[in-house]
Amino acid sequence: MAAKSDGAPVSLRNDILPECLPGSDQRSPQCHPDRKRYSLHDCSWTLCALLVFFSDGASDLWLAADYYLSRNYWWFALTLVFVIVPSVVVQVLSFRWFAYDYSDTNDSSTATAAVAASGAESHFTTKNSDQPGAGRDAEFGKLPTTGTMGGARGCCRVFMWLFQCFIHIFQLAQVWRYVHALYLGVQSRWRGDHERRHFYWRMMFESADISMLRLLESFLKSAPQLVLQLSIMVQASQVLPLQGLSASASLVSLSWMIASYQKVLRDSRDDKLPMSYKAVSVQILWHLFTIGARTIAFALFASVFQLYFGIFIVAHWCIMTFWIIQGETDFCMSKWEEVIYNMMVGIVYVFCWFSVREGRTRCRMLIYSVVVFIENVALTTFWYVYRGQHTSDFNALIIVCMVASSYALGIFFMLVYYCLLHPDGPISGWGWGVPEEVAMESCLSPASSLPPDVVASPPRTLQRTKGGEREQMGGANADVFLVRTLKRGAKPNLPPLAPRTEGPVIRIDLPRKKYPAWDAHFIDRRLRKTILVLEGAAPVTPRIQYRCLGSATEVMEYETTV
Repeated sequence: MAAKSDGAPVSLRNDILPECLPGSDQRSPQCHPDRKRYSLHDCSWTLCALLVFFSDGASDLWLAADYYLSRNYWWFALTLVFVIVPSVVVQVLSFRWFAYDYSDTNDSSTATAAVAASGAESHFTTKNSDQPGAGRDAEFGKLPTTGTMGGARGCCRVFMWLFQCFIHIFQLAQVWRYVHALYLGVQSRWRGDHERRHFYWRMMFESADISMLRLLESFLKSAPQLVLQLSIMVQASQVLPLQGLSASASLVSLSWMIASYQKVLRDSRDDKLPMSYKAVSVQILWHLFTIGARTIAFALFASVFQLYFGIFIVAHWCIMTFWIIQGETDFCMSKWEEVIYNMMVGIVYVFCWFSVREGRTRCRMLIYSVVVFIENVALTTFWYVYRGQHTSDFNALIIVCMVASSYALGIFFMLVYYCLLHPDGPISGWGWGVPEEVAMESCLSPASSLPPDVVASPPRTLQRTKGGEREQMGGANADVFLVRTLKRGAKPNLPPLAPRTEGPVIRIDLPRKKYPAWDAHFIDRRLRKTILVLEGAAPVTPRIQYRCLGSATEVMEYETTV
């Protein structure tokens, strides 16, 4: 039995109009995410990201070599450890992703998807997927596997495996992924309509991968490296040129990756407006100054109280991780992956704010900002009182003013971002402006005229909807749109465009994850693999729809498809 609703429509941004060119009003209806396309600004941003990556890594290695030549072996070892260990972790994770994406196995049973072509009933099903050849419609024929990358020959596959082994052994996975994303983006500009959209899908997937890898690497490498070098500067009462260069590159890398991650995340979701590069620049400044103040306070305290600094970091991380877990995030596809993700976000929370839950973040951000402010004041005060005699009162006072002014500048740019440049609109009083005006639950059924039996059975390896989620959805007459009260004095938001309704549909029998989480087809490589197979087999680029639990009847229909 198949569900009768089409669920939440999802489509990637692959059309463009003149109104959507860089520098135009990105919030106009014409600039709907579905119509956005790879631009020169996107290409320049990727090249700048490569420059930031090389600057951060090269400055750290250069400084480590300088410590070794200066016979500062302890500092050399610490500097090198914070370069090699995080890089190896990222290479292992990246190679694991490559091995799965490039494998020959086309495990279609891991995703619930169906292609409903216009005027036909061709579909993809996972029922009886343990049977040989099951899951393929006769009209489709044999679907090509994503692992062959479009039918590459055996020798090319061997070469690709050897090439990827070489890339990952020499710690260049990030560079390869950046270059690959750049290639896919350029190809999406030059190819025909169907090929252009295919390359754009793959480019978005690659951008998501590199954003997650670089964000992980930044907080495993750049953040501790920054604290280490600042502590050495304070303890030695001097700043060497290479130390300043390494610390600056680490700080820029951290700020860059947080802002870049947020931009790619918003670009990947059609239910969120894209972030302009002006907003990204301001967000970089916001994180640059707040993280700068935070790390200086860490370095000052660590230069006097090494043991207590370690205890403080562990305690802060445990509290933040517990806070995140208590919030019940929904980022990963399994529980153990969710726990690991929460632990990694706890590391991020040691340095800066990072939104992990949908809804009003004002209260949570305020609590976090107050806690960080109190910690910065306490750490700096302890250093000022117990500092050594080698630091004069005048110099100590200048350093304290640097911490205070840096944090104040960071808060200023944060307010500029939220008040003027936020993609969803400015803050109105104590509430968010545009995001609270009209909230669409993305439970449209644009293709309701399609046959109701084209939805395949749900996957057997992915999580199911919880009972609480079903009760929240209401009965069969639940509202499709939830219209919220317009804030007094706020300007009405421009109505979003209706999603595309023609052409084939890939239906995923999972509730759509809520922002700021990635959509399931970005983080679950089984879904991604299946979607690329179906996208390559369909004559027209399909759109993606997630399950919409609009009624209890629909829930039961989905549950009976196993």
